[in-house]
Amino acid sequence: MMRAMREITKPVFWIVAVTFIGWMAYGQVSDIVGGGRDVVLKVDGAIVRSQPFQAQYQATLEQYRRQQGVGRLTREDERQVQDRVAEQFIQNILLERAYRRLGITVSDDEIIQAARVSPPPQILQQVIQDPTFQTNGQFDITKWQRYLTSAAPEFRAQMEQLYRDYLPQRKLEDYLTADVYVSDAKLWRIWRDQRESVTVALLAVRPDDVPDSLAPVSDAELTRYYQAHTADFKRPAAAWLSYVALPRVPDAADSAAAVARVRALRAEIAGGKAKFEDVAKKESADSGSAAQGGDLGWVKRDGAGFVAPFAQAMRRLAPGALSEPVKTQFGYHLIRVEAARGDSLHVRHILVPIVLQGRHLDAADARTDTLDRLAAEQSDAARLDSAARHLGLPLARAPKLAQGERLTIGGSTVPDVGVWAFEARPGETSSVIDGAGASYVFRLDSLESAGVPPLAQIRARVQAAARYEKKKAVAREHAAQAAASLRDAADLLAAGRGRGLHVEKLGPFTRVSAPAEFARNAVLLGTAFGLRPGEKSGAVVDETGCFVVQSLARQPADSAAWLKQRAEQREALLRPVAQARVQQYLAALRAQAKVVDRREELFRPGAAES
Repeated sequence: MMRAMREITKPVFWIVAVTFIGWMAYGQVSDIVGGGRDVVLKVDGAIVRSQPFQAQYQATLEQYRRQQGVGRLTREDERQVQDRVAEQFIQNILLERAYRRLGITVSDDEIIQAARVSPPPQILQQVIQDPTFQTNGQFDITKWQRYLTSAAPEFRAQMEQLYRDYLPQRKLEDYLTADVYVSDAKLWRIWRDQRESVTVALLAVRPDDVPDSLAPVSDAELTRYYQAHTADFKRPAAAWLSYVALPRVPDAADSAAAVARVRALRAEIAGGKAKFEDVAKKESADSGSAAQGGDLGWVKRDGAGFVAPFAQAMRRLAPGALSEPVKTQFGYHLIRVEAARGDSLHVRHILVPIVLQGRHLDAADARTDTLDRLAAEQSDAARLDSAARHLGLPLARAPKLAQGERLTIGGSTVPDVGVWAFEARPGETSSVIDGAGASYVFRLDSLESAGVPPLAQIRARVQAAARYEKKKAVAREHAAQAAASLRDAADLLAAGRGRGLHVEKLGPFTRVSAPAEFARNAVLLGTAFGLRPGEKSGAVVDETGCFVVQSLARQPADSAAWLKQRAEQREALLRPVAQARVQQYLAALRAQAKVVDRREELFRPGAAES
C-alpha cells in the first residue's frame, strides 16, 4: 500500500503545487489604492504586482505544457494562458471581497470534516479513478484518509489550502442557490417533452424558394437597409500576408536514423546497461512525461486518448515487458507497462521523433539560415521577394487572417503569426517561424481595420440581405394564400401536393428531437403539439419561412413511469441550475468591477529595456 501511495504522490503533488503557487501569488495581492511600475492589475483598488503574476503565469504555462505534451507553446497559446491567469487573479480578488461582505469563513473543524468526506474537487477525478484508492473497483474514502494521515507535512499543508479555496466557494454557492427548486410541474414538462411524440404534415413556403424577380431591390432601398443594419456588417481587423516556406520534411534516411536510435536505446535498457527512467529523462522527446522518467501514470487498458498504434501495443504488453519500437505520427516509441490493476495500466514510454538528420539537416539549416539572413525581421518589403528568388522558392499568399484567429496553411496551423501580424507594420517581415513540416518567413502586405466597410465594398452582400427581407414578405403572402385555399381540405398532404405545393410528412418526433424546422421555431413546435389529430393550423411565420401544419397522430408520455423516477430527475437538474446561478453572480461581479490591466504595457517586447 505505501509503495502505491508513493506512486500517486508525484502527479497529485503537481496539481496541488500549481494551485498552491496560485494562492501564494494571490496572497501577495495588496488592498492598496496606488501605483508602482510593477503593477500588472488593479481591481477596485486592489493591486497585483508583476512578481506574483509572473510566478502564477509561469506555473500555469508549465502545467499547460505538461497537459498538451509539448515543449514550446505558440504565442497564441501563451496569450490565452496569460488571459486565463489574469482573469483568475481578478476573480479571486472579487470572490475574497464577496466572502468578507457576506461573512463567509472556514474553520479548522470544517476542513477536517471535509477531508473525511471527500478529496477536494481540484483533484477529485484523478484520485477516484486511481486504483490505489479503490476497493472492488469503487473509490474507498478510508484509503484516501489513510493517505492523508501518512503524507508529508508539506503535502497536507497544501491540501489544506485547497480545502480553504473550495469551502468558501461552496458556502457562497449555498447562499446564492438557497431558493433554487424545481417544481413537480416543471419536472413533468421536461419528462413529457422528452417522450410525448407527434406525427404531422407540414406545408412550407420559404424565402429561398421565392425567385429574385419577385423581390427587386432599388438603390434607395439598398442604402436604407445598409444604414439601418450597420451592426450586421461589422468585421474584425484582418491581415493579408505573403510568405516563403522552406520544407523540413524528414526523408527515408531520417526515418532510418530514428529507427536505429530507438533500437540502440532499447538494447541499452534490455541489456541492463541503463534504466528505462534514466533513458526517458535524457532522450524522450515527450516533454510532458520525460522529466518523470516517461511516466504516463495510470491509464485505461482500452487506450482511450492514445493514437491507435500506441494503444494496441500497450494492450499487448505484460507488466515489466519492454515493447519493440512502435511507430506513430509522433515518431517511434518504446513502451513499458509497470503494473496492471483491473482495467487500468501504469505506463511509461520513450519517444524518439523522426527529425531531419545529418546532411539533410545541414542542408535544410543552411537554407533556413540564408532565409533568415536575407528576409527575416526586415522593414523593406522587397527583401522577401529577393530571398524567394535567391532560394528558388515561390512567394505564396496566405489566406486572409482575421484578428483573434490562427493561420492555417495546408491543413496545419502555423504558430505565432496570428499575434505577430497585428503587431507589425505593412511591409515588415517576421522572424523565421517553424511550423509542421516547414520554416516560414511572412510579410505583412496590408491591414484592414475593424469596423463597418463602406457600402461600395460590400454592395453584393447588402443587396442579398435586403432582397432576403423582401422575399420573406412575399413568402408570408404566398403562405397565407395557401392556408386559405386549403382551409376545408381534410388531408393537407394530398391536397397540398395536388396544388403543386411543398408538403411533407414528419415524425413521430418529440419536442426535444424535433426536425430542424421545428427546433428553430418555438411557435411552430408549439403549434405541432397543440393541435388535435386531424386539426390544421393557420399560417405560422418565422425567419426561415411560413408554414401550415396538420396533426396526423399523437403518443402521450407515461405519467406513471415519471412518478417512479421523479426524485432522481430533480437531483440531476438542480446541480447545473445551481452552477449557472453562481456563474451569473460571478459575471455580475466582473462586470461591475473597475479593472485596470497593464499587461500590454509591462510585458510587450522590449518593455523590460525601456
